[in-house]
Amino acid sequence: MTTNPPHFDPAAGVLAAVGIRLVDITPLIDGEPVACAAPSTASADNEWTIRWPLEFGPGRAFLLRIARLDGDFELSMALDEPDSGLLIDSIGVRMTALGVVRYLKNGYTSWDGSYFVERASAEATLESDARAFTGFGMTALIAGQGDCAVLGFLRHDRYQNRLRFSLADGATHIKFETLIDRVVHSGRIDAEAILLTAGDEVEETLRHWARRVAHASPLPPRLPSTRIAGWCSWYNLYSSISEPLLLEYLRACTRFRNRYKVPFDVFQIDDGFTPEMGDWLQWKPQFPRGIGPLLNEIRSAGFMPGLWIAPFMVGNRSQLYTDHPDWVVLERSTGEPLRPMQFYGEFRWHKRSEEYYILDITHPHAEAYIRNVFRVWRREWGCDYFKTDFMYFGSEYGPSDAKWHEEGLSRMQIWMRMAKMIREEIGAALWLGCGAPIWASVGLMDAMRIGRDVGVSWRGDHSAESLLRDQTSRNFANGILWQADPDCILLRDRFHCLTDTEVRSLLLFAGLSGGVLMTSDQLDEVPEERLQILASFAKDARPPPCDYPELGRTSLGDAMLVQRIKHSDGTTMLGVFNTGDKLAERLVSWKTIGCGADTPVQRHAGGSYTRSARGICASVPAHDTCLLVFKE
Repeated sequence: MTTNPPHFDPAAGVLAAVGIRLVDITPLIDGEPVACAAPSTASADNEWTIRWPLEFGPGRAFLLRIARLDGDFELSMALDEPDSGLLIDSIGVRMTALGVVRYLKNGYTSWDGSYFVERASAEATLESDARAFTGFGMTALIAGQGDCAVLGFLRHDRYQNRLRFSLADGATHIKFETLIDRVVHSGRIDAEAILLTAGDEVEETLRHWARRVAHASPLPPRLPSTRIAGWCSWYNLYSSISEPLLLEYLRACTRFRNRYKVPFDVFQIDDGFTPEMGDWLQWKPQFPRGIGPLLNEIRSAGFMPGLWIAPFMVGNRSQLYTDHPDWVVLERSTGEPLRPMQFYGEFRWHKRSEEYYILDITHPHAEAYIRNVFRVWRREWGCDYFKTDFMYFGSEYGPSDAKWHEEGLSRMQIWMRMAKMIREEIGAALWLGCGAPIWASVGLMDAMRIGRDVGVSWRGDHSAESLLRDQTSRNFANGILWQADPDCILLRDRFHCLTDTEVRSLLLFAGLSGGVLMTSDQLDEVPEERLQILASFAKDARPPPCDYPELGRTSLGDAMLVQRIKHSDGTTMLGVFNTGDKLAERLVSWKTIGCGADTPVQRHAGGSYTRSARGICASVPAHDTCLLVFKE
């Protein structure tokens, strides 16, 4: 962390940290500056309260409390409304950030993109991702020397917190907003508090914010004592699953586990066993005995049986919707079912439904139904590992778009109703969230997907390229808020468009990251070298944290990705991954590695290296990884 902590100049109204100045603090209501009189500031014991009298409504004022706490600052926004009755969509503040070279755009869900946006090329980034100027939860602002200021909301379970960026006049303008969603209040409307912290190491500063989020959470984080490792059906079999085929794969997993004597414990059946989204207590003809007996066989083989579910999703051709059309959320403007997804053409996913609706968890009968689903899966079928998908369906829409059975709740209150119910019914079972609000899950989910789906090609929306972009900037929360899931590792040697080098690099990247370790391939058909690498990672049931020491400190066009893992026995592993399309070199200093210049080093994979008094210079071919091991 930095020796130059943030400070506040109350006379000028300026917050400053590591060369970044936050100026022109302006109150917002419903996303726009609000008409107000000149502010006044009161102070006491490292705490300042700025009060803006509002020009509408007698006695109304916007309040911003800035408090110094252990070297950080906590910013608390509120709308003081003594005559009550005001329904608003959001409250927040706008700040102008000076001295920012790049900022972290953190998406809302697992798949929503998380990466650093270069100010100098932001418009080009916007062309490839229309959401590059919208973030959620937090951001990291990088100064010219690579120092970092993190601004992030501390709680995420009551409201959704949005950040909107704009660039003008050489500055970065940011709106920090808590989406109140017109929830009825009396007397005062409080936004979620924002932490401002700073440091000279980007990832450690982000970890500091994550630890503060964990402390602020009403539920302590659920942190599995060992690495979640095993097999998932989706990324090889996809929806083409049956009981005989799954048992064949189960036998292959058993042979792998027994041969290498590794903790490889989860066997998870993904989407494809139910006929339609929403019909969660039915199964396809490919499962003639049903699901419970199959899970018993998985358990008898020594594995933890797991199932996939998308609890908010309801297909228009499901029996659930046919019988209970009033159990789905309506579009406010039309009164028709709100449909986040639709497939009208030749491609129908792997179901018959053309449209997908949202189960209305606020409807008491719909809640009773989905509660019973989890109860049956857990208590009758014996599911010990739950993968819930498309969780964002329940938190994507505010009151302008969605009409729920019970009105007056924020979108996060609705989402938490589902999430808390799931945890109540599954008890101590492991729970992996996917397509979920990643910060709201603290204390409920054991593991969290932090990036997009693994693909079968190097480029594209679902590819190695998009996977790597999102993973590195969220891995800091691994082991603090939940266990991070980098998605399944592709090991097979056919039916994909990746080279042997690319497959190995992605395997090393996921294994070194220290989070969930899963594959989908038939392990009897995987090349021996890849099996050995997988086993070497699975063997370490409690891997140490993975550091990305250059995170945020290099420009967007930098193709080199550096991973560092320090083991308790004094061993340091350094992975230098060249994600670019041509041979590249990277000098990694001895300070970054954390070893002395005379430390013995061995190369375990890819590329070549030279050593000097300054550090290690790795020369790495395109898409390859140079893996070095240092031992004091």
